Amino acid sequence: MPETGPLTKSMDKQFEKLFAMMAEMKAGQEEMRVAQAGLEQKMEAGQAGLEQKMEAGQERLEQEMRSRQEELKSQIQAHTESQVEEMKTHVDGCIGKIEEEVQCVKLKIENVESEVQRKIEESNCEVQEKISNLERRINFKTQIDVVSSTNGWTDFVKASQLVASLRGSAAEVLQGIPADKLTDLTTVEKALESRFGDSHLTQFYRTELKTRQKPGESLQELAADAERLMSLAHAECPLDVRESLAAQYFVDAIRDEDTQQSARLMDAKDLKSSLAYSMKNEAARTVSKTSRHVRSIEMEDHTSRERDYKFEFFFSRLEKLLNSSVAGKKSTPRRNSNVTCWKCNKKGHIQREC
Repeated sequence: MPETGPLTKSMDKQFEKLFAMMAEMKAGQEEMRVAQAGLEQKMEAGQAGLEQKMEAGQERLEQEMRSRQEELKSQIQAHTESQVEEMKTHVDGCIGKIEEEVQCVKLKIENVESEVQRKIEESNCEVQEKISNLERRINFKTQIDVVSSTNGWTDFVKASQLVASLRGSAAEVLQGIPADKLTDLTTVEKALESRFGDSHLTQFYRTELKTRQKPGESLQELAADAERLMSLAHAECPLDVRESLAAQYFVDAIRDEDTQQSARLMDAKDLKSSLAYSMKNEAARTVSKTSRHVRSIEMEDHTSRERDYKFEFFFSRLEKLLNSSVAGKKSTPRRNSNVTCWKCNKKGHIQREC
């Protein structure tokens, strides 16, 4: 076996140390594996315990939350019931106040109705005298407006007074009006206007304006009639226009040609002027005729007496002839119905009666 040198010995020692260190490292690694395995076991055990604790804590927390929810629910329910009771109490109090106010209002309304009824009853006679009978064709609206303006009535009082004053066929009109509309002035007026008004006769009045003066009708009567018909036929026109038209219709209606011609030449702008001029003209013409014939009064009187005598004579003669003719017809035998006329060849009469 060859001898080794000092270098070889030192290397052997180093290898030995290295092997020893490697052995120690393996032993340390083994210990570390064992320790790691134990640590893993401990960690698994700790994790399982932690999970158990977490589950237990979660269950306890859920129980606490449920109990808290139940408690909160109970508190909310109790508070809600308390609020509801308070609201019920408040509402009951408000309802009581409202009922009291309603009763007060009803009492006031009853008092007002009784007062209105009392006033209506007190002024009933006066109203009946001031409002004309609406059964005839009259302008009831104008009259009730005048009475209302004089007494200072409101529309409600005016309607009440008008309804209370109707009689006869005018009161029957109220049967077609609803009960709640009997105090509505517009509704009552429309119903009465529809029954007794003149609005649908406008064309008739315009036609009647064109008629001439009636026999025996004076100029004053003709003018009044023209003015009345003008207000009915042209109620929508202004007053000055109606006056001018009334004057024209009045002149056109005058029967006497001389009076009409004079009034037309005057060219009056209103009815009063035309009437006054026409009356003056008529009076002047009458006086002129009287003066012209005053000298022949005696002769005319004698002539009229003679004419009356002749008329009586001829009238008595005619009366005798009529009586004798009637007596002759009664005594004449009945003619044969089969007799034939020689002129027309028809039966039942003779030639001289054809």
